[in-house]
Amino acid sequence: MGFLEKLKILGAAAKYDLCASTASNRANSYSKFNKAGMGNPVASGVCHSFTPDGRCVSLFRVLLTNQCSNDCAYCINRVGRECLKASFEPKELVRVFLGLYERNYVEGLFLSSGMPRDPEIAMEKTLEVVELLRTKHYFNGYIHLKLIPGANYDQIKRTSAITDRLSMNIEAPSQSRLSELSSTKRMMTDILKRMKWIKTLAEREDKYVPAGQTTQFVVGAAGESDLEILERMEKLYCQMDLKRAYFSAFDPIGQTPLEKNPKTPLIREVRLYQADFLYRHYDFHFRDLKNVLNENNMFNLSKDVKLCYAFQNLDRYPIDVNNEDITLKELLKVPGIGPTSARRIIKAKKAGYRFKKLKELARIGVVIKRATPFLEINGQKQTRIDNYV
Repeated sequence: MGFLEKLKILGAAAKYDLCASTASNRANSYSKFNKAGMGNPVASGVCHSFTPDGRCVSLFRVLLTNQCSNDCAYCINRVGRECLKASFEPKELVRVFLGLYERNYVEGLFLSSGMPRDPEIAMEKTLEVVELLRTKHYFNGYIHLKLIPGANYDQIKRTSAITDRLSMNIEAPSQSRLSELSSTKRMMTDILKRMKWIKTLAEREDKYVPAGQTTQFVVGAAGESDLEILERMEKLYCQMDLKRAYFSAFDPIGQTPLEKNPKTPLIREVRLYQADFLYRHYDFHFRDLKNVLNENNMFNLSKDVKLCYAFQNLDRYPIDVNNEDITLKELLKVPGIGPTSARRIIKAKKAGYRFKKLKELARIGVVIKRATPFLEINGQKQTRIDNYV
């Protein structure tokens, strides 16, 4: 099998591992003959990630192999499922990546792998790719590596020293839920124990995993509630120094035990991302997010999380943007005001500026349509909350 065919198989198979926002997979409605066409983000093996300074980088996203001995009930690569199997040898994948990098197609690597046999053997091959890039070819660019559950401490230590970011996919919020998805994975020993090692290494020296660790949930596959996911996220952020969580709405795949289960609405994935962003960037606490859940411990699918929070706490609104005592934290609770516009409001007030019109707020980034019902300007309400559309 040629490397282009391998790349097509393993690049497409890697789309289920999330490390960043990616382009949508558009239906082929523009092709007269319904051919594959150009610009397919799934088959390309390229995705986009963001560095701590906000720069967007293109990553080569690929599996080392899609052969796997795990029996994850939702997975396209699960053991026993009939599909095209392919594998790169470490030197071969390094050659492919460097070819793409030298042509300026990609700036970094996001590498994951199935587990064909023993997890330590599979991890060693994955690690060999990174070691060749760093020590033989002196590649100093961005590398994000997905760890294999069951990798040993020495492998994780070596990996932590030469990668920018590591991820260990937790997939489900608890062992009971994980058991519904796989009979081969153990949350405490295979996953959480390894995440703890990464945290400990990062605390020991700055050289270990400078961009931190991430994880991913498969949303809806095990019948879990949003509350269960939030509770696990809280533990991971507080106990494992998690950098961020990713969410993948369950989409049934043929020839898997869950192929007849209903697809998880994509909007549920969106609501979980909103909750994650509110925690990481808007100074929300997990108790704030949990209080927004409905009687079924789920987020409202028809309204975004921040708006639901505002309607549940109407006694805190409207907020006067010219109030000298207003804090950044309070501004961040207003729908339509984000971290950048909130900081600009605070900076303007410290400089003695007083806002007089809504268009002044619009100029500094406030989304007026969303924010107006929850704001006052010099004691004047801008519109009634019950008129909110």
